[in-house]
Amino acid sequence: MSFTLHGIPVSRGIAIGRAYLIAPAALDVAHYLIEPDQIDAEIERFNAAQAAVAAELEALRSDLAADAPSEMGAFINVHTMILNDTMLVQETFDLVHTRRYNVEWALTEQLEILGRFFDEIEDEYLRERKADVEQVVERLLKALAGAPTTASLVAHTAASNGHNEMIVVAHDIAPADMLQFKTQAFKGFVTDLGGRTSHTAIVARSLGIPASVGVQQASVLIRQNDLIIVDGDHGTVIVDPAPIVLEEYSYRQSKKLLEQRKLQRLKFSPTQTLCGTKIELCANIELPEDAQVAVEAGAMGVGLFRTEFLFMNHKDQLPEEKQFEAYKRAIELMNGKPVTIRTVDVGTDKPLDSMSAGDGYETAPNPALGLRAIRWSLSEPQMFTTQLRAILRASAFGPTKILIPMLAHAQEIDQTLDLIREAKRQLDEAGIAYDRKVQVGAMIEIPAAAIAVRLFLSRLDFLSIGTNDLIQYTLAIDRADNAVAHLYDPLHPAVLNLIAYTLREAKKAGVPISVCGEMAGDPTVTRLLLGLGLTEFSMHPSQLLVVKQEILRSNLKAFEKPVADVLVAYEPEELQAALARLHKV
Repeated sequence: MSFTLHGIPVSRGIAIGRAYLIAPAALDVAHYLIEPDQIDAEIERFNAAQAAVAAELEALRSDLAADAPSEMGAFINVHTMILNDTMLVQETFDLVHTRRYNVEWALTEQLEILGRFFDEIEDEYLRERKADVEQVVERLLKALAGAPTTASLVAHTAASNGHNEMIVVAHDIAPADMLQFKTQAFKGFVTDLGGRTSHTAIVARSLGIPASVGVQQASVLIRQNDLIIVDGDHGTVIVDPAPIVLEEYSYRQSKKLLEQRKLQRLKFSPTQTLCGTKIELCANIELPEDAQVAVEAGAMGVGLFRTEFLFMNHKDQLPEEKQFEAYKRAIELMNGKPVTIRTVDVGTDKPLDSMSAGDGYETAPNPALGLRAIRWSLSEPQMFTTQLRAILRASAFGPTKILIPMLAHAQEIDQTLDLIREAKRQLDEAGIAYDRKVQVGAMIEIPAAAIAVRLFLSRLDFLSIGTNDLIQYTLAIDRADNAVAHLYDPLHPAVLNLIAYTLREAKKAGVPISVCGEMAGDPTVTRLLLGLGLTEFSMHPSQLLVVKQEILRSNLKAFEKPVADVLVAYEPEELQAALARLHKV
């Protein structure tokens, strides 16, 4: 019987094939107490499993093809870091020693503790790093049990049953495994877990593999070898489709493949509207190696380098030299194109390993409104100055901008600028080179910042609208809360008017402004943003060409009336009608 499941679309395209189900790893592990004289042997079992997983990850790294996305090597590095992280390893050992748990029990217990920690993180990208910890634990448990890895199991099955169109269905999938799937017959994937910014979603986009994540109970409802369709554009999964549905999706699949080939022709052509307005398309990156992906996708620069992930998995504060090398690497990979580096966006809602309760860092009652982003950085001036020095030092190797998150008050801006001046003074005293004209900008992601944007325009060199948080704070919606996530609406009149006002005021003041949130990479709102006056977009590299195509088809003069209608429409029907008119011109 045919039925349809709904999830989150994370990688565009259509995949048609047979389902291959992968059972979750942390199955029911053995739970038993050990005797004191068995502790050393139990620790040795863990060490052997850890060495086996390390060798497995190193083998995956060695097998990376020359044309593999740079994200793959970075994600393998991340999993290697987690494998050796004291929060996982030492705490597991402590449970074996103090509670005399067998090592599998201790490992899953520590995973649950870490899971609760990640669940409290406000930032969507960092919260979804929980999946990487789970995947590393999954590998350890399989090594302890002597079971084959997920990737090798699927590869063996694909070879033995001859499927040419295999779609993996799982509770979750490690990104390192996805690369091996690609070399086999892997055409798409469906997972129970995951979100738009999970590592597996990022890898799926970089590989161009259709995917739908967050499809609850998919691995339970879909049976082995079911014929399924994955619609990566809408996040739907159709199980056992009717012949007429299968024919329709086969046609759409062929059409999309042709469109993708055509899009590649746009990669290095000038980005401008039909009326001649030049538009700048930049990329968002999370790791230094992502800069190479941005260049290959045709980005004109990096509009947002999120530095948070560099700081994770460190018991102590990240040394200046390591930060400097990471920022320098990204800048050099961009070959003279500008790189905008956002200072660390962490706090009580997403603490670093170096932030402990004993130092006064307690989990805030409402972490989204607590000591986070620039508020936390200003409360830790030594840490913040260290990061600023590292960024400034890297600016000597190519055009660099500094972006400050979550500013709202004049005193926050002034204190930040004072610390930047102090970092420059320290470098001058040490005789270290940096770009003396490095620009400093602010994220506009709080309604107060948008409404009081003139405060920012008089003090800073540029602005960048972070639509993800701006929408969340404007509508009081936690995107991670399934009970209210359906109310998260980028096209809410209040959100659109805040964006329009911010763009208008920046243009009036002659201050450059961009949008770096999810809206920038959504081709369905490209015309609206252009009509509002946006000329600088920053997005995931995989979205650059589809957005560029919309820009090349746009005539800004024709957008004036329908965009004006959108901004005065408050009733849902009126708003949808105005948006429909915009897409017809």
